[in-house]
Amino acid sequence: MPEHQVTPAFTNRLARAHSPYLLQHAHNPVHWFEWGEEAFAKARQEDKVIFLSVGYSTCHWCHVMERESFENDAVAKVLNGHFVCIKVDREERPDIDRVYMTFVQATTGGGGWPMSVWLTPGLKPFFGGTYFPVEDHHGRRGFVSVLEAIVEAWTTQREQVLASSADITRGLQSLVARDDTPPRPLEASMLDAGYAEIRSSYEPHYGGFGSAPKFPRPAALNFLARYFARTGTNDALDMMLFTLRQMAGGGMHDHIGGGFHRYSVDERWHVPHFEKMLYDQAQLACAYLEAFQITHEAFYADVARDTLDYVLRDLTGERGQFYSAEDADSPQPGDPVRQAEGAFYVWEADEIRQALGETKAQVFNDYFGVLTQGNVRSDPHGDFPNRNVLMVSRTLEETAKQFRLPPDRVRALLAEARRKLFDVRAKRPRPQLDDKTLTAWNGLMISAFARAAQVLDEPRYLEAARKSTAFLRAELYRPDTGTLLRRHRQGDSAIDGFLDDYAFLIQGLLDVYEAGFDPGHLRWAVALQERQDGLFWDAAGKGYFSTTNADPNILLRMKDDYDGAEPSPNSIAALNLVRLAEMTGNATLRTRARDASTAFARRLKQAPSAMPQMLVALGFQLRRPRLIVIAGQPDADDTRAMLRAVHREFVPNKIVLLADGGEGQRMLAGWLQFLKDLKPLNGAATAYLCQDYACQLPLTDPDRLADQLRSRPGPNSAGAPHEPSG
Repeated sequence: MPEHQVTPAFTNRLARAHSPYLLQHAHNPVHWFEWGEEAFAKARQEDKVIFLSVGYSTCHWCHVMERESFENDAVAKVLNGHFVCIKVDREERPDIDRVYMTFVQATTGGGGWPMSVWLTPGLKPFFGGTYFPVEDHHGRRGFVSVLEAIVEAWTTQREQVLASSADITRGLQSLVARDDTPPRPLEASMLDAGYAEIRSSYEPHYGGFGSAPKFPRPAALNFLARYFARTGTNDALDMMLFTLRQMAGGGMHDHIGGGFHRYSVDERWHVPHFEKMLYDQAQLACAYLEAFQITHEAFYADVARDTLDYVLRDLTGERGQFYSAEDADSPQPGDPVRQAEGAFYVWEADEIRQALGETKAQVFNDYFGVLTQGNVRSDPHGDFPNRNVLMVSRTLEETAKQFRLPPDRVRALLAEARRKLFDVRAKRPRPQLDDKTLTAWNGLMISAFARAAQVLDEPRYLEAARKSTAFLRAELYRPDTGTLLRRHRQGDSAIDGFLDDYAFLIQGLLDVYEAGFDPGHLRWAVALQERQDGLFWDAAGKGYFSTTNADPNILLRMKDDYDGAEPSPNSIAALNLVRLAEMTGNATLRTRARDASTAFARRLKQAPSAMPQMLVALGFQLRRPRLIVIAGQPDADDTRAMLRAVHREFVPNKIVLLADGGEGQRMLAGWLQFLKDLKPLNGAATAYLCQDYACQLPLTDPDRLADQLRSRPGPNSAGAPHEPSG
């Protein structure tokens, strides 16, 4: 293989793209195409194999494979001569990624990014994997060897390759085909089975689930909080709280700038992959907010604020839109050419001493586990020589005792040190920002800010949720058709929305309505739900497809059912439906909510821990939601006092409505007639607690309201999804 050479002046078709990930590859010597007819026609006309490379802009191993292979002139010559090469941003096109990742996982037993798949000119896959080193390495087949083998097979065994790809495609189609056997009923026992499975995978020494690498998986934490609220099972709460504390103390948490990295490569949450994703910030902020509601411990609220403030500072555009991510890699200080993972975030002990002075550095280093020789135990790629990933290694009280200082003095010293190190770090080259706006991820972030506005009573968080909502409506919504677009960047909005764009935004709209009571947010949610049903609902098999059937080049129309790094949009959609049914009294939505969950009942029975967010939706259906109506003016002090009481406690199965005596109440009363006559008593903001649309005696004392909400209602006697009568 010739020595690695780069042709920096080359520009390929990706220079016309808007995706930051595709633009990263615009100067590769590879003749990349975007996914589309131009590439497909070339493959058909020249009878060439398609090489499909899928990744995202903040993916560390995507960068490695680019440097090793796609910037290599010799490798590019092979790719350009024998293949039609297509590059796809998985975040913009999850429909493409989903199909071919299913193939890679089915044929290799694993998956990840970069994803490398070889297709026939008819787009049928026949070989695939993830990252390939450029040369054979320690028994791992290299990219060059794979290319040579595929060229040989396509040249000499064409019919076998075509037959194999056809068989594979049929197998994938059967894998996702509708199961016509009668669905299982929804049962409360599914919640118990899900809890048992999650508990069996719990790692008690450091928290989290399974062994290294460890992922946060907020959907599992959401379920544990609700299982505790439902059953009073203390172990469920302990697993949630311990995991949250361990993550917040670990290096996965950015102790200087706030927010969380993607996941930890070790079992202690110490050394992360350093990319920061918007969807992680959104979901984890919600988890810490709920932990604060349950425990009233300021620690959890502080972590939530730290995460949300990071998003406002570093992931928010001028018009309030939220950007997608920050990269794992950045230039080494003093070496702008060499990119290294975590370079922006890690520290040498001398840097800290120079910034803080000897005495303060000793206290800081004791608390955060900083060592002169570096504190990374395992560094197989040599990324962290003599460097430290900050991690809380002792309690504040232990550090205070070590240095014979009052704990409050140590707390203040650490806060001052973090501010100084933030300023020092700000002078380093920053990781690249992926500044595209995705509708789905903005929906998740809108939910987080709306819930923070409720729980922390901070209006600036509600304003952040409202601004993002306004941006999405202005730039990513087509009012003439009622449809969403997926992506906006630098003035360009494109790509028809997928199920997650609708489901996550509808959830965000419901949350921002319950935080600020703008009737326009609820009306838009209702309209989007109707459009979602028309585009994605499976009338025969129930549940929602992830895509429309509009693109003939997508081989499989699939239904997402796994609550992983992001929740399944089917799980969120099921919860949205039952919330909307309660808010509007719409019996069709109530039936659809049940059907949306029932479509996955077999999966819930077989592997309930794979769908913890669907278990959350199921729990909402199995227990009567509490409808809390506050009669009062939205910005009045007494109304806000009542709302603070509502959000002081963790009450997961609740709906909050405002009877404002104006437009909002008239809208609600058009759906729920009993709301028409609800009003403040003696001019004071008044709370009405209702179930089955029948209300208890009104309350005007916030403390009495909080006491009422602390009591847990019993489950429905039949244990079936709730069917309100009125």
